[in-house]
Amino acid sequence: MAGLNLSALRGIQPHEYLVRFLFGGSATVLAGLIARHYGPGIGGLFLAFPAIFPASMTLIDSHQKKQQQRLGQQGSNRGRMAAAIDGAGAALGAVGLIAFALVLWRFLPAHNAFAVIAAGTALWMGVSYALWKLRQYRHALVRALR
Repeated sequence: MAGLNLSALRGIQPHEYLVRFLFGGSATVLAGLIARHYGPGIGGLFLAFPAIFPASMTLIDSHQKKQQQRLGQQGSNRGRMAAAIDGAGAALGAVGLIAFALVLWRFLPAHNAFAVIAAGTALWMGVSYALWKLRQYRHALVRALR
């Protein structure tokens, strides 16, 4: 279930923040090197890579395994499933970000920046939400047809 759980922040260890920082920094440096060689248009595409995504996947898997082990279960399957669900959400959010980028690319040069960014943000959230609901509907339909 998608949602916001601020209490989960208490369970994050300091080294996990370091891992996320290193992944994010590495992706940013790589995008800068690509931009230097191929130009800012291409480098910017790589900068859009969700830099902490790989770290998040491993941390989600690790947290789920630890949680299941505390309950006396093995938990590796649950960890992979939780990471996969988060990855699916990230992929759908990335499609929404493409919509955001297209709005900015098309309308920003000739229109009010605040209005264009607000419209792009609304479109990003709307597309991401609609795709998530479509995914839920598809899964419910598949379960009903079994």
